[in-house]
Amino acid sequence: MFRRLLRLLPALVLLCLAVVALSGPRRAAAEGQRAHLYPADRAVVKQIHRFRHETWHWQGLMGVRRTPASRAADTDPSHSFKVWVRNLWMHRALRAQRKAARPPHRAGWLCIHRYEGAWADPSPPYYGGLQMDLGFQRAYGHDLLRHKGTANHWTPLEQMWVAERAHRSGRGYYPWPNTARYCGLI
Repeated sequence: MFRRLLRLLPALVLLCLAVVALSGPRRAAAEGQRAHLYPADRAVVKQIHRFRHETWHWQGLMGVRRTPASRAADTDPSHSFKVWVRNLWMHRALRAQRKAARPPHRAGWLCIHRYEGAWADPSPPYYGGLQMDLGFQRAYGHDLLRHKGTANHWTPLEQMWVAERAHRSGRGYYPWPNTARYCGLI
């Protein structure tokens, strides 16, 4: 058994040396690429991250699946590739924002708002233009509640999309029984 190990030892040593030799230059090149980003490249990568974040914000608000992302532009040495990825995320962000600007039941939410409070109404127990209580905000707008506070700190569009989530879940307009009747929605 010991002799068998001795015969395999040189092969194992050569294999280890080959792995180290092959991984060393790649790791150094990858680290070098990250360390030597030109200022213009840094700015483009920063814009990519901003547009990606904006796209994901609108997609999360609408309750749709996030667009998958890769970090390839962070380490790729090509400036033109970085610019292409930036433009791609910019178009995605604009498209998501345009889609989010038109909630499916927008006219209904605006009618309910007319009979409820101001968009920035801070008076408890109901907040915002659609008068959402904390339980409703936790159930359908937990991310916004965590990041921005109560509904009076949300934009009107964010408030409508949270109400849209409740509508989609099967609740319809019933959390606003009186005002929905005034608007002819129930």
